[in-house]
Amino acid sequence: MPEVIIDGNQYEFDSDKDGSLLQFILDEGLEVPFFCYHPSMSVPANCRQCMVKVGTPVKDRETGEFELDENGERVIRWFPKLQTSCNTQLSEGMVVHTQETDDLVERAQKDTLEFILANHPLDCPICDQAGECPLQIQTYKYGPEGSRFEVKKVHKPKRVQLGPRVTLDAERCINCTRCVRFTDEISESKQLTIVQRGDKNYPVTAPGREFDDAYSMNTIDICPVGALTSSDFRFKARVWEMNQTPSIDISNGKGCNIDLWTRDNLVLRITPRHNESVNDYWIPDTARDAYTIFNENRVSRPSQKLDSEQVQSSWNNAFATLAEQIERTDKDKILFVGSAHASVEENFVLMALSNLLSGSAPVFSPHIIDGAGDDFLLSDDQAPNTNGCRLLGLNELTSEDLSEKIKKAELVLLLNDNLVDREALQSSVFGNTYVTMFATNKTETAKQADLVIPITTAAEHAASYVNVDHRIQRTVPAKETKYSNRRLDIEMSEGRLDRYGTSFDNWVTEENKVDCLPLWNIANELSDRLGLDLRFENSRHIISDIAEQNPSFEGVSFQAMDERFGIDLTSIKNRVKS
Repeated sequence: MPEVIIDGNQYEFDSDKDGSLLQFILDEGLEVPFFCYHPSMSVPANCRQCMVKVGTPVKDRETGEFELDENGERVIRWFPKLQTSCNTQLSEGMVVHTQETDDLVERAQKDTLEFILANHPLDCPICDQAGECPLQIQTYKYGPEGSRFEVKKVHKPKRVQLGPRVTLDAERCINCTRCVRFTDEISESKQLTIVQRGDKNYPVTAPGREFDDAYSMNTIDICPVGALTSSDFRFKARVWEMNQTPSIDISNGKGCNIDLWTRDNLVLRITPRHNESVNDYWIPDTARDAYTIFNENRVSRPSQKLDSEQVQSSWNNAFATLAEQIERTDKDKILFVGSAHASVEENFVLMALSNLLSGSAPVFSPHIIDGAGDDFLLSDDQAPNTNGCRLLGLNELTSEDLSEKIKKAELVLLLNDNLVDREALQSSVFGNTYVTMFATNKTETAKQADLVIPITTAAEHAASYVNVDHRIQRTVPAKETKYSNRRLDIEMSEGRLDRYGTSFDNWVTEENKVDCLPLWNIANELSDRLGLDLRFENSRHIISDIAEQNPSFEGVSFQAMDERFGIDLTSIKNRVKS
């Protein structure tokens, strides 16, 4: 296998797989500063920050062997100038000196940063990018201690609303062109371009056009400075004040990998998490709106309908009421309705209750909008777990068939699915049927229920979802409820404010903790009251039970999903068939 020597150390590389010198250096855990390079886009090499010293060994033309000097070392022919490592291709025997071993490289990187900073404003104290800014970090590591430029900095447009979601501060832009290349090569909307010349360059849309790309906010993530910021998130929080938790997008069937950023038990922003098998480095803008599901209009404490108006109730009263309704209703008149918007574990728990109390599997209605997909990261399937419901064995019904089922039932237990809101059902279909809904948010569907029992969202429990490509992935709890504690849950991240704050600090708001429970805890309480032989410990054990009982989930566990960034269930299906 060919090898390359970097700072005196030998590394083997795969000539068919490894191409870019910079990417190879990063993959080996080494460091070279850069701004414009991105592994999923073209390589313009315009920031000049990743320069290294490169040489290649001299080969004898006749024998093809490497020439040796008097000391028996290979003769190296050095490039006359420093090379940008991002567009330098690896070759057999290549010798590379980075800033760690070469003073010239170190000086070149420092000088490049000095030029970049010549017109860059000192906005760090008020910039949203501070704390996670590559320019800020690399200036501390590789930049000059001060500036020799004493002239007035160039001024450019500030607070420019490029579109509904992205705000531009042109003075901070260093013309890396990442945003322009993204719209050209990834989203292919071609909505951004660089205008003006020289030190007055900045990205903008065409006159009379707005930046309404369905993936526009990815430009914020890849911007190496604070030039592009989220119009919604601006000035809300510092990165070091928030907890970062890996999760899955629940707003769409693709199941993009995301990070939830929380402070004071509120999700403040959602950013993409790299997964080459699902979404690469990107997510659609609609995935970022899911924070409203986790924060706003939450059902907190059970509520019951009295005189056509829902009033809050106690947990004990809610459980007693539901148990009484189940006991007084004939088995064949009880209908359990599952949800493609709920997790695999929640639907499995509902199925266990349904089999015992009604003698049949739950039903569900998919949430599919033809034409909503774009053959990239948006799918026609608007729910995160449609395939999970199918693999569990829930009975799939059309909206019309589900309406008929509900009309014939006397008691309906509905898992979190806003059927009325998405016009799968008319509110009149419930009629005199007693409806209990396990809900996360206050919706039109929840208003129709006689009893509403609040359950946790994907941001408050660990659970798994099967996407449109039959890949099962899981969430990690990011928010506390009234009954969970970040310091006691080993899976929950603990930030600076959590670690050092107290309940008396002004950044701690108890009202942000929702009074809700995971569905499996609710099922345990209901089982105790009805005398059922049913007990669920937690979601980790539930998915293990599913893997043992259902061949479609054979070998699936939280640990396996974590280690493999999700599991392709089609491979399990093929193995079972064979």
